Amino acid sequence: MTSPLFEKLENQSRKLLMDRSVSGRNGATLPDLDVPEAELPPQEMIRKELILPEVSEGEIVRYFSQISQNNFSIDHNFYPLGSCTMKYNPKLNDSVAAMPGFASIHPLQDDSTVQGALKIIWEVQQYLNEINGMAGTCLSPMAGADGELAGMLMARAYHLERGDAKRKVVLIPDSAHGTNPASAVMAGFDVKTLPSDANGNTDLDALRQSIGDDLAGLMITLPSTLGLFDTNILEVTQIVRDAGGIVYGDGANLNALLGRVKLGELGFDVIHSNLHKTFSTPHGGGGPGAGPVIAGPRLSDYLPTPVVVRHLDGGSEIFSRAAPPKSIGRMGAFQGNFGVLVRAFAYIRTLGKEGIRSISDDAVINANYILANLKGYYDLPF
Repeated sequence: MTSPLFEKLENQSRKLLMDRSVSGRNGATLPDLDVPEAELPPQEMIRKELILPEVSEGEIVRYFSQISQNNFSIDHNFYPLGSCTMKYNPKLNDSVAAMPGFASIHPLQDDSTVQGALKIIWEVQQYLNEINGMAGTCLSPMAGADGELAGMLMARAYHLERGDAKRKVVLIPDSAHGTNPASAVMAGFDVKTLPSDANGNTDLDALRQSIGDDLAGLMITLPSTLGLFDTNILEVTQIVRDAGGIVYGDGANLNALLGRVKLGELGFDVIHSNLHKTFSTPHGGGGPGAGPVIAGPRLSDYLPTPVVVRHLDGGSEIFSRAAPPKSIGRMGAFQGNFGVLVRAFAYIRTLGKEGIRSISDDAVINANYILANLKGYYDLPF
């Protein structure tokens, strides 16, 4: 049997703050005034109808603590939201990002005063180059779609510099990430959809029939949103590149490839990586995010600015911010969300080479486990 006292406390916990108000109750104790008393604003500027709750400090703390527990979070339970966010944000990453040498610096400081921070950025650039088999990385895009747009603007700049202004068509498989068409259109391209074949791969006949002298490139997600690795991928990228097009890779599902496949070696010219999907950084409610754009040799000179470069001076490392030779310009302020980049750095360093490879092992096994359990309940065409 529930006691009356418990029921009273339970009912009280459900009340809104205004309903807990008691006339004359005060939640703050202010010191005596030790500065000249200021005049109040004119009476006509003071809202007489504004009613505020009168509650104690303890009541305020309990109220907001209780409603905060209504939020579903990774600290309370498993958060299964597909590839869209890893939902694993190690506390170690937060501790590293909160170190004063990272959290208390300002992006307008001179490079000589933030060498440690610039080294972090440079090393993350190198890690992403190595993991993806690419030549250059810019970390400033602040979300996956921002990285997509950067990649397509780079493709446009590449074609325009070569005098190929007629190249306006971007091919996008129907299994690609949903933001791809929007990014291509925002970059000034026309979009044509490619169908999937009976196995869920890109239809090669449809691809060949879509190739023309107006081809700007292809945007493809690997593995696709069908959860499949396109077994035609080498032929797909070769067809597009032979026709003078740029191959863009959406890194939304990069978890399945880490340590096993490098997109640069499959013929991709530029990709983006969602750090919150693959490298454990937090993301939700619109930010903070990070969607680095990573380019191969054909497009690395067009990366956004700034990137961090390293110089050796008498055996000492010196890091500085620089603009790539043919940069498309800035995608956002400063270096992007630096605290997010520090978290990704901590995650990569914690795992190491073998740990990074284990991510793809776990991702593929888990996906196939769920697939096997869904058979008989859903129509699974592939």
